[in-house]
Amino acid sequence: MKKPFFRPFLAALLLTAPLLATSCKDDKENPQPDDENELITTVRYTLTPVSGGAPVTVEYKDLDGDGGNAPTIGTLTLAANTTYTGAISFLDESKNPAQDLTTEVSAESDEHLVVYTAAPANLLTITRTDRDAKSLEVGLTTRLVTTTAATGTLQVKLRHQPGSKNGQAEPGSSDAEATFPVTVR
Repeated sequence: MKKPFFRPFLAALLLTAPLLATSCKDDKENPQPDDENELITTVRYTLTPVSGGAPVTVEYKDLDGDGGNAPTIGTLTLAANTTYTGAISFLDESKNPAQDLTTEVSAESDEHLVVYTAAPANLLTITRTDRDAKSLEVGLTTRLVTTTAATGTLQVKLRHQPGSKNGQAEPGSSDAEATFPVTVR
């Protein structure tokens, strides 16, 4: 007598169904972002005095990425008691021609946040002036205000937060990070 094919098949299906359900459940509880971090070799921050005057630009450049040669880091020199409008740009200069990723960051503004941290905290006041579709700050454009003469640093991080952006620096990962020496005189 031949054994029916359907019974063993049905038994195997019933035994594996809980495993398949568990696998799908785990994926929903621990979603993996579908976007990878961009390669960014250059961070350029340009500040223009509101009262007029020449723009000030500072740049961080690491063409060979982590490891290898040390990055070149400019010093940001600003006037005391001055308000500036700022624009930051992110480039991948490992390609020829260089790729300006600022447009991509802007198009995916619901997944990105630029975080500015001055040290000491009273060195500068920076306000992000652009917002995404959910009215959360982005940080590609800023308003920066200096106070009295001082020195310190300005750390800039481009946070990548697909599906989790909430207006805070966490969660997410960093697409780019640069720390500039700052002199206010």
